[in-house]
Amino acid sequence: MHVECTKRERRMSILLSDEEQLIVDRYLEKYKITNKSRWLRETILMFIHKNMEEDYPTLFGEHDMRR
Repeated sequence: MHVECTKRERRMSILLSDEEQLIVDRYLEKYKITNKSRWLRETILMFIHKNMEEDYPTLFGEHDMRR
């Protein structure tokens, strides 16, 4: 995934429990991910993009198209 680089000026923060942080840290270590910010940003945006694609309005409902 390549996103055109623009200056990032908006900050987002989250709080994690110790267990959640451990899960993230283990994942990053396992897959040798060194840039946590980039990984979080891309993961969140890919999740949103996927959901928006699936929820895209169509002329017919899923039930009508399966008939």
